[in-house]
Amino acid sequence: MDLLPRFIIIDDDKLNNKICTVTLEKISKSINIKTFTDALAGFEYITAQYTHTTFDEPTVLLLDLAMPGMDGWEFLHRFDELDASIKKQIKIYILSSSEDRRDMEKADANPNVTQYLVKPLNKHTVDLITNLAGDTDQ
Repeated sequence: MDLLPRFIIIDDDKLNNKICTVTLEKISKSINIKTFTDALAGFEYITAQYTHTTFDEPTVLLLDLAMPGMDGWEFLHRFDELDASIKKQIKIYILSSSEDRRDMEKADANPNVTQYLVKPLNKHTVDLITNLAGDTDQ
């Protein structure tokens, strides 16, 4: 599958958002990337953009867990309450610095999470995301 045209990155760490953006742009300059340092702002963007629009390919969401205000777990809880027409357009990948097995298991148990990835994002990880995002069974 070709690299997806849309990524949303939600992480309070501006440096991580920059690393993700640079990594993705090295692979393709035509990618549409939206970054948010505030999870609530990212959630509101998704509900506004995806409520009345249906994209052909899924959007990849890279979501951090540990953030002030709304953390990644609360984001996932709210995301679960969204309409199925929105949820089917977004593939969520946890991108966290936590290597805590409990976080990984909790994310694995969430039906909205495609996979748990450990920072930093790199070309190998992007290739993995691209392959999984093309799998409609995920």
